[in-house]
Amino acid sequence: MTVWFHPHCAAYKRPEPFVQALEETASSVPDRERLERAARASLALRRLPRIDGAELSPGAQAKCRSCREPIARASWRIRLVFYEEGRFVPGGFVHLDCRKAYFETDDVLDRLLHFSRDLSADEREQLTRACGAGPGEPPMPRPGE
Repeated sequence: MTVWFHPHCAAYKRPEPFVQALEETASSVPDRERLERAARASLALRRLPRIDGAELSPGAQAKCRSCREPIARASWRIRLVFYEEGRFVPGGFVHLDCRKAYFETDDVLDRLLHFSRDLSADEREQLTRACGAGPGEPPMPRPGE
């Protein structure tokens, strides 16, 4: 079965086949260095491909997969998915503040913004501030941009 991904989504979610494809192609790939850097980070830190965006928790029923504590209503949480049998399966949530313990890095903002298509510009700015990030390299384009 063939499964298609946007280049940026493939770098984040399916890093092994993406890096292999990059190594096998002689074609010019736009933003190649940045894509390869993202894919190699996903290979090095095995939980990074699970990131499926961020959202404000609508209730207080979900528990964090890292600390096992409830995620408070209206607090930031990171959505997780697992890639199984050619599709993504929901995998729970992680407190935004537990990101370093769970993902083994604080550097997840680009991925959060990339997969959080439904956030307003104001919410994206709030999330950026909550991650403690200032202006830097702009996130990779979202699908359709």
